[in-house]
Amino acid sequence: MNMNVELSPTQKAYLALNLIKGVGPRMQMMLLEKFGTAENVLSASASSLSQVRGVGDKIIDAIRNTNPFDIARREYEECEKLGVTVLTCDDEHYPVSLNEIFDPPIVLYQKGTIEPADQLAVAIVGSRKCTPYGKRIAEKLSAGLARAGVTIISGLARGIDAVAHQAAIKAGGRTIAVLANGLSMVYPPEHAELAEEVARQGAVLTESPLQMQPTRGLFPQRNRIVSGLSLGVIVVEASKTSGTLHTARHAMEQGREVFAVPGPIDSRESEGCHHLIRDGVKLIQGVDDILQELGPLIEPIQSTQTKDVEVRVPRELNLSQQQTEILNHLGTEPVSVDSIIEQAGIEPSRVLSTLTILEMKRLIERLPGNQILRIPR
Repeated sequence: MNMNVELSPTQKAYLALNLIKGVGPRMQMMLLEKFGTAENVLSASASSLSQVRGVGDKIIDAIRNTNPFDIARREYEECEKLGVTVLTCDDEHYPVSLNEIFDPPIVLYQKGTIEPADQLAVAIVGSRKCTPYGKRIAEKLSAGLARAGVTIISGLARGIDAVAHQAAIKAGGRTIAVLANGLSMVYPPEHAELAEEVARQGAVLTESPLQMQPTRGLFPQRNRIVSGLSLGVIVVEASKTSGTLHTARHAMEQGREVFAVPGPIDSRESEGCHHLIRDGVKLIQGVDDILQELGPLIEPIQSTQTKDVEVRVPRELNLSQQQTEILNHLGTEPVSVDSIIEQAGIEPSRVLSTLTILEMKRLIERLPGNQILRIPR
């Protein structure tokens, strides 16, 4: 949303509802189901509000005895000062994937930009106390996926999260960080510079009001957004009590793919991953495993919704620069993979992962003899 554009009455109402203390995402959904719109919630009588499960005197007082629209106006003005964009769930720029989950955030605060290509996204999450093994694997997976045009989602936490963001940035890809707290501060504080880098190559998001502190209960709530933004979630390292497992559970409930990286059998930090694998989560060993699993999911996201019609977006318009350059080396005559690697002039692993993405997008076809053919459009 352009920060110079005044919020509509509906957007003001969503922002006001999101600022009411004690009203979390689940209660917001119940209130909206009961009253239909945020405006109706804010104008409802005390007796009507009390009919909603979990709504007590404190919440009724917060709605009825304050001026939520005035509070929302001040919050929006502060966002403008900080360069923070406010997205409500009815905004055309609101992430399509989040509208698919049970309890989408009604408001998102955003630093940076969200692009249509970010619909092709994978979350990489794991232990805050990651081992050197976990760090190495997270770097490898994040960099490989980023080079293949996949946006990396994580939570900016210490450990695996930070490694995933850093590797995506270093690889020249896009990355999105989802915070539990408000954007007036960065948590953990030592990741303030990393947050700025993420915003330059993607976005930093939260549903929490600007001044919200990082309290413990907000992190599991935040994790549903991490998984909701993604086609799949990769768990690199997690102990059996790790909060990372919340993200995996959210992903399963949302119908997202879940992947787990196996670790040493005696590693405490891999116990959670091993339990996930034992319970049927896909074991992965590298980037190709993920790309092959996600292949069937990529075609449907190549369309965007307007208010009245579905607009089909040509898949080639959604390609990264690297994907476009490699595709341009191909014609209607078969070309060997070795020849493509030689012409591309970049690391062979990057060429191979990019070819995998192009194949999943049905832009190229693999032929016998390690030959590649561009599919005529």
